[in-house]
Amino acid sequence: MTPTREAGAADQYGVVGHPVSHSWSPFIHGMFAKSSAQHLVYRLFDITPENFRRDVLKLFTGGVRGLNVTLPHKQAAAELVNELTPRAQRAQAVNTIAFFEDTTLLGDNTDGLGLTADLERNMKIRLADKRVLILGAGGAARGVLAPLLERELRTVMIANRTPAKAQGLAAEFADMGAINGCGFSELSGPPYDLIINATSASLQGEMPLLPDGLVHDETVCYDMAYGRGPTPFTTWAKSQHAGRAVKGWGMLVEQAAESFLLWRGIRPHTEPVLEALAKDA
Repeated sequence: MTPTREAGAADQYGVVGHPVSHSWSPFIHGMFAKSSAQHLVYRLFDITPENFRRDVLKLFTGGVRGLNVTLPHKQAAAELVNELTPRAQRAQAVNTIAFFEDTTLLGDNTDGLGLTADLERNMKIRLADKRVLILGAGGAARGVLAPLLERELRTVMIANRTPAKAQGLAAEFADMGAINGCGFSELSGPPYDLIINATSASLQGEMPLLPDGLVHDETVCYDMAYGRGPTPFTTWAKSQHAGRAVKGWGMLVEQAAESFLLWRGIRPHTEPVLEALAKDA
């Protein structure tokens, strides 16, 4: 199955979200296209939840060949597509859609691969036997749970503003390892080895209220959000004396490379893009 490509014209791609103006995806995919000699255009599409289905289908009928999907649409995208890859099926969340010649919309989820690639390859973290805390129980958390659990973690705790949502998500993945869910206020030590912020709070300049005792001087705190300067989560992590407080630039680039592979059949080198972004981060 090969994505539709129109000879001569630049193939059209983009990212859909709400908000989406902060996205660096056009810069990243522009660098990927240049380095791999691919002729494409990549744009931002700000689409509200109530218009998601209608407007995304319009984009595809209008010639768009692939889309990245970001907050708050990842679960809606899983319901929109005709077919899901096994990892998107497991997550019930989609961050990449490809349009094929038979008009099939294939939904994939490259978030987990992007996160584990950044943690393991770029940050040199060995995930086996680690105690992991994930903040948030929405589409972002769903996308990374299976690849993380495949690393034979010791335990995973999902914490969410609504405890029942965290518990329900944990139950869905209980066949893959030791995983539980709770509310933010129910969290307690001992400190975790890795804390991942999968909430959208950083985009709103907010941080969930968390109890003390979750962090020690070797804890890695990883914010799936990204942007210039510190986020509320990385600021909190540093106030707790975490060993490392990192934003999700690496995950963003690595998951984008997996999307590019699905669309174009080429996995671009990520190192030059990571170096370029580091200058702006």
